[in-house]
Amino acid sequence: MKKKFIISLIFVLFSSQLNAELVKPNKKLNPYDVVKIQLDALKVNDEKDLGIKQTWLFAHPDNRKVTGPFDRFRKMIYGQQYKYLINHSSHKIELITNSPNTYVYKIEIISEDKKLFFYEWHVQKGSDDNCKECWFTSAVSQPFDQGNTI
Repeated sequence: MKKKFIISLIFVLFSSQLNAELVKPNKKLNPYDVVKIQLDALKVNDEKDLGIKQTWLFAHPDNRKVTGPFDRFRKMIYGQQYKYLINHSSHKIELITNSPNTYVYKIEIISEDKKLFFYEWHVQKGSDDNCKECWFTSAVSQPFDQGNTI
């Protein structure tokens, strides 16, 4: 019950902050929170791509070296591999495994067009001095297409 309340509170705070200010990585957020913030943001991505900007803030610093600056990251999210995350209908987050510095989640996505996809979402602690105790997304797999849900 307490976990559901905290999740609801995070969602309410996040929803109001999305319009005002994006949530920034901080050591108070746990790995699940980071994934939930990103998925909630992508679910309500708007014409300004605030959902993608929110997701970008939680991209692991080492990962940003590969994905490039925000504009390149944005194009990647709209690409074939991640487009199902944008404005998806629903998602479920399930922990697969964890260690002190890495968490791996199975993400179930119902896309906007009602198709079911699974992603594997990796979250790791930061590697730079600005936020070593913060959690960031370090990798997201290609989608595993499960077909139509209806």
